[in-house]
Amino acid sequence: MITITGAAGFIGSALAARLNAEGFNDLVLVDDFAARPDKVRNHEGRTCVERVDRADFPAWLEANENQVQFVFHLGARTDTTEQDRALFDRLNLNYSQEIWRLCVRFGLPLVYASSAATYGGGEHGYSDDHGVVDRLTPLNPYGDSKQAFDRWALAEAEAGRAPYFWAGLKFFNVYGPGEYHKGRMASVVMHAFRQIGETGGMKLFRSHREDYADGEQLRDFVYVRDVVDVCHWLMHHRRDSGLYNLGSGRARSFLDLTRATFQALGVPENIGFIDTPEDIRDTYQYFTEADLSKLRGIGYDREMTALEDGVGEYVRDFLMKDRTL
Repeated sequence: MITITGAAGFIGSALAARLNAEGFNDLVLVDDFAARPDKVRNHEGRTCVERVDRADFPAWLEANENQVQFVFHLGARTDTTEQDRALFDRLNLNYSQEIWRLCVRFGLPLVYASSAATYGGGEHGYSDDHGVVDRLTPLNPYGDSKQAFDRWALAEAEAGRAPYFWAGLKFFNVYGPGEYHKGRMASVVMHAFRQIGETGGMKLFRSHREDYADGEQLRDFVYVRDVVDVCHWLMHHRRDSGLYNLGSGRARSFLDLTRATFQALGVPENIGFIDTPEDIRDTYQYFTEADLSKLRGIGYDREMTALEDGVGEYVRDFLMKDRTL
């Protein structure tokens, strides 16, 4: 069996769908299912042998470890505006440590979700070299929680207390099908699709830095299919443990992303600007770009989806066909 935490979420549900398509139907889906009925669409059509509540998963794994072949730990509290550090400690740090220890104890390979939020303002670049990790300064409690677990995992590995294979994936700005439930944290593609449908236009955050024009803030946008492809590849690779960036490898502007959305919709561009909200302005990233050389160096050679292709597919094949949005 293959277990996936966060299976009702964005990336976890996409991975479950990919594994089902590959013939893996012996999945164990883990999430806080009862608390999030808005995520039902993400997992109701997935084939699995069992659905396990997040709180019950450690005990379930202890009881069923001899049937498990791989653990994907993708569940996390991902709201970058949340300020409750105790909540992040409980869900992103302590819970992840418990799963790690169980994987060590039972000899199970583990892939877990880290985040590009660990890079903070990018003052130390975007290299996933382990020697850089201690210098990174995230900009919010969410990033701090991911950074804390990465540092802990590296220390455990150095001490010889690691799964025989493990990978922490630093996800950059992921977009694509399955994010309808994410609200404010959904991608700009989703927000643009909704705004354009309601008002005929799209408002982007104004730049509050002199070195960036409005809408020219740069992020590494990566299509969710590419993220899932890497997860699937690592499940078979099972060598070269460590932290890995997972983005497109190319920074693009929010204007690029929004223009691609207008193009996919086939409507004229109508883009305006609003002030970045005060509660995120001081921690807003103006540039991110994944250095993929380490992932490429271990043999992953599939090309990442070009922004215009990914946005076009997402808008035309999913968003425009979803009458519930």
